[in-house]
Amino acid sequence: MPSLRNRRIPFVSGCILWCVLAGASSSAAQGSRMSSDAAKKLKNPVPYSKKSIAQGRTTFQRYCTSCHGPDGKAQVDVVANATDLTSPGDFKSGTTDGEIFRSIRDGAGESMPPFKTQLTDETELWNLVNFIRSLWPESTRPPLKDQ
Repeated sequence: MPSLRNRRIPFVSGCILWCVLAGASSSAAQGSRMSSDAAKKLKNPVPYSKKSIAQGRTTFQRYCTSCHGPDGKAQVDVVANATDLTSPGDFKSGTTDGEIFRSIRDGAGESMPPFKTQLTDETELWNLVNFIRSLWPESTRPPLKDQ
């Protein structure tokens, strides 16, 4: 189980339980982690569209705001070193669609647990990738599709 030493955990309803469960699942998932090269080659099968972004926003609100905040800027006081999702230059595990997918599904470091047991539908994961990319500065976002 990853050390909780670097985590700041307030007594927020459900947060402590989530951190304990996430830490336990993080250890078990390390053996099946996708390689960096495989992640870079992975292509998002879901078009970057308003519909996909909206669906990804719903998933983000359910699973991600406790650490990354409602706006993705990671200004909440829950987990130290949560990534500011509005700044792709700060991403430590890569910015391609596949690398973001891998970070969500398999986890990234000690503070980002894997979500493959909570998000088992790959389409839901890809919609979340599209939502995260929608948080980036406009000049770095992919072109919006009509779907």
